[in-house]
Amino acid sequence: MAETTTTEAPAARADLPPDRFLNRELSWLDFNARVLELAEDGDLPLLERMKFLAIFASNLDEFFMVRIAGLKRRQSTGLTVRSPDGLTIREQLSRVTERTQELVHRHAECFASDVRPQLEAAGIRIVHWDDLDDADALRLREYFRDQVFPVLTPLAVDPAHPFPYISGLSLNLAVSVRDPDTGAPRFARLKVPNNVPRFVRVGPSGGAQDAAPVTFLPLEDLIAAHLPQLFPGLDVLDHHLFRVTRNADLEVEEDRDEDLLQALERELARRRFGPAVRLEVHESMDPRILDVLVSELEVGPQDVVSVPGLLDLGALMALYDLDRPELKDEPFVPATHPRLSEGETPKSVFATLREGDVLVHHPYHSFATSVQRFIEQAAADPNVLAIKQTLYRTSGDSPIVNALIEAAASGKQVVVLVEIKARFDEEANISWARELERAGCHVVYGLVGLKTHCKTALVVRREGGVIRRYCHIGTGNYNPKTARIYEDLGILTADPRVGADLTDLFNTLTGYSRQTSYRQLMVAPHGIRSGLVEKIRREARHAADGRPAGIRLKANSLVDEKIIDALYNASCAGVPVELFLRGICALRPGVPGLSENIRVHSIVGRFLEHSRVFTFRNGGEGEWWIGSADLMHRNLDRRVEVLLRVCEEDAQRQLQAMFDSAMAEDVRCWQLGSDGTWTRRDGRDHQAGLVAAVAEQAG
Repeated sequence: MAETTTTEAPAARADLPPDRFLNRELSWLDFNARVLELAEDGDLPLLERMKFLAIFASNLDEFFMVRIAGLKRRQSTGLTVRSPDGLTIREQLSRVTERTQELVHRHAECFASDVRPQLEAAGIRIVHWDDLDDADALRLREYFRDQVFPVLTPLAVDPAHPFPYISGLSLNLAVSVRDPDTGAPRFARLKVPNNVPRFVRVGPSGGAQDAAPVTFLPLEDLIAAHLPQLFPGLDVLDHHLFRVTRNADLEVEEDRDEDLLQALERELARRRFGPAVRLEVHESMDPRILDVLVSELEVGPQDVVSVPGLLDLGALMALYDLDRPELKDEPFVPATHPRLSEGETPKSVFATLREGDVLVHHPYHSFATSVQRFIEQAAADPNVLAIKQTLYRTSGDSPIVNALIEAAASGKQVVVLVEIKARFDEEANISWARELERAGCHVVYGLVGLKTHCKTALVVRREGGVIRRYCHIGTGNYNPKTARIYEDLGILTADPRVGADLTDLFNTLTGYSRQTSYRQLMVAPHGIRSGLVEKIRREARHAADGRPAGIRLKANSLVDEKIIDALYNASCAGVPVELFLRGICALRPGVPGLSENIRVHSIVGRFLEHSRVFTFRNGGEGEWWIGSADLMHRNLDRRVEVLLRVCEEDAQRQLQAMFDSAMAEDVRCWQLGSDGTWTRRDGRDHQAGLVAAVAEQAG
């Protein structure tokens, strides 16, 4: 991959404007607003709209637990560093608070005034206690007595009973009671249990079909109707629902802890005691009760989010399982990649890969009949000597983990690099890391100070006295469940250069190798930023010399300032730049004299756009790369990431067609303007087009 030209790159602009970056936190909120727009879209099936309401809510929870918690932590330590767009921490928190409150009200309004009435019209009712008839109320009183009352624990708050600990993301009732003898007011907290369904089905259980009209009562309404039973002898005056979000970002001192598993388990135990960063309350909450909560939880008024309706609409996801196919998207069944179709003469994945690489595009191509089959066949094949794999996230009952355990049991050498610091999957990863160890797998936990985020698998096989290596490198996790809803790419290959690269990479991850250069890979934290910046500059040289030049990038997020500035300079040199970004974009496109050659599209839809692809026209000799890295500091500086150069022409054509569809003028998408606003454009459904194309290809 050495350069053949000696032409100097056009000089980088030294006068790039200081306002050239957009704020990453506000840009993320813009992404979640796009999710909310799908919930507001009356053309989508009703339960899909409800699903997007739930996704919006759970997204916002994680944003506060991690991003806002991080800002608050910096603020508490006295850090005064401004964000790249020039805002202080206080200014960022103020703008985030204002924008969040606006979105929360839109979210609640969409549910209360649009989705909920339509659900009711479709026979799916969510009611209050006062709406129940006598027969239903009687049945639910019995349900409360048998299933709910035994797990409730009212906690008094008075000089003898300090304010109780409120766990993160739990629903709670703040209850005001009065002693009828003394008239003295009392305050108590009652946790809504999270091991009882949030939406309680009203009416006889069993016998009713899911497609028939069905009614649900929120669990908090059921509990509130029975408060006198929980406070006998007292007058129940009032009750108010609230919810607390806590800092959930882990800090593990790896260099001080010999056993990373034990260190992480200790930190997970501390996570539930993290400082509160958000207090959600119903907008009707008594100001006096609110003052008590604000004081005891040690949050500020700016941390209070007032919600005009049900709290925690993320719980709506449970109702999506109702058997109402007419209210959902058409069922989708992934297709087996034509090269991997067994047909009349079945052959192994290894035989297929000896004939050439296979590019799989999930969820359009089946994960089970491609990547999963690759690992399962390797585990069962007596000629396979070793399997080495990185695991960042996988499903609870993972066929990948089961296959690795079977491989170890049959005497194969199995090396699994488990990233136990994968956020919010730490406990699950610890569990199956120990399961793999018990089965005899060599389990390692990566490099100190770095998360191992790359998606790689290496199979070593003996074939007639020759050792051959087979590889998978992808953009998504080895998780068969998310592979049905996440859009991702992966290459299955027997290319000896890739096999040698992965061998070197695993030696770095499991041993003391310090290798930083590879044949067909770029590897972070040492090689991806510098490699991409150099390729962007190369496009500027091509443009200056009149050769074909162009850049197309697909990622979840674009935040890294060095890459953004390189793209600005390429645009100034006349290089057309197309960015296909699902989430955050800190770059301003379309600014005259700076980025008028840059276009940004975002597609948010049925499938979560998750793949990362980087393409360069390179004077007519195009380069194509796929991998795990987003264009963010954490990916480029604090993670082990891998990008693979895609060399086979068929795979390049598939990637070209994907970009052509996503960046076309007639595609349905959101476009980013120079002022930082996203505008929705109606048109052809990019994802539906890929579903149809893959189905046609599969025959």
